[in-house]
Amino acid sequence: MLDAMTSARLDGGPPPTRRVPLAIEIAALVFLAVVDIVSILHEPPAHGLTAGLATAVIPGFGPAAAALAMLRRRFTARIGPLAAGVIGISALNTTLAALTPGDQTPGLTEILAIALLVGAACRRLDRYAAIGLAAAGGVAMTVAPMVRFGSGPSAGLLAVPAALLWGGSLAVGLVLRDTDGRRRAALAEARTAERLRLARELHDFVAHHVTGIVVRAQAARVVATAGTDAEVFREIEEAGSDALTAMRRLVGMLRTDSQGPPPYAGGIRAAVLDATSKHDGIAPDLPDELDRLSLAPETVTTVHRVVLEALTNVRRHAPGATDVRVAARVQRDALVVEVVNDGVRGSAGDGGGYGLIGMTERVTALGGTLRAGAESGRRWRITVRLPLDDAPEVAR
Repeated sequence: MLDAMTSARLDGGPPPTRRVPLAIEIAALVFLAVVDIVSILHEPPAHGLTAGLATAVIPGFGPAAAALAMLRRRFTARIGPLAAGVIGISALNTTLAALTPGDQTPGLTEILAIALLVGAACRRLDRYAAIGLAAAGGVAMTVAPMVRFGSGPSAGLLAVPAALLWGGSLAVGLVLRDTDGRRRAALAEARTAERLRLARELHDFVAHHVTGIVVRAQAARVVATAGTDAEVFREIEEAGSDALTAMRRLVGMLRTDSQGPPPYAGGIRAAVLDATSKHDGIAPDLPDELDRLSLAPETVTTVHRVVLEALTNVRRHAPGATDVRVAARVQRDALVVEVVNDGVRGSAGDGGGYGLIGMTERVTALGGTLRAGAESGRRWRITVRLPLDDAPEVAR
């Protein structure tokens, strides 16, 4: 529920409480676009090919800038190109106005559009992109009036308020950036606290009772006289021990900040096929001997998630890969899973993500090993070895 609420707030459309600011924003952009167009139409008729072309093109700059500013709400991942587009429109408008005296437009729509996009860039983009767009936006907002109208009173009437608006948009964007960061940190802290609470309860209460069952079964098997009774107690003891081991592994996973799909309930073949089903052109090499394996559910789930994460890394770090292979086989007393791909640019391990770390932690929790590294021919290989016998218990 907490994740769903977070997604709705950070990634979804505007909630009802934000409709009023949205309506005000649209009304302001439309009003300023009309003012810009009217100011152009009231200029004396232009003479010459260049002046006529400028007079025909310039009135469209305001509506175009307004449209790009509004698109930032729909395409939050494209704020950088949208901001660059509006700044480019403003620069082109300034250039045409300087070449054709008498056709100056106040550019009020451009100023507001740039301010909105500068605030959005400061909120959502990384540090260097935000700094670059903020600086370019400040120059476009404050210098353009002076270039279009000279150093007279008209330029000052626009340049000073534009500079103040730029500073305000910068401040609002940074405040929202800090607020979003604090919110994400608070949500992550809440998730961590909830996981640790569940882990403590599992360890302190459930483990205590399961351990009691195992101890009593061991004692009963020792004092049992009939062979049948002893066998039944032995089965109870093994079942309790398996449950205790699985629960300790679950406690270990709860204590790490790993997010992924739910546990996979099928067999090893079905798990690999499901993980590769969303990636075209992959035919996993799965020998028939895999169908005869009797694996613990956590082992199947780990294989499923490791293959999913490995293929996600292929799509992220090697988008031009043409040869992707997934194979699983039994080698002595271990299950070996390999994911190999080409199209690696540089070192595939240079990224700042935690996918490879998460895979290693999952495999290690089951007593296995994971090796990942580059090979000749711009290839990358991930090899996972999981023991087929009972994995060691996770330390309490």
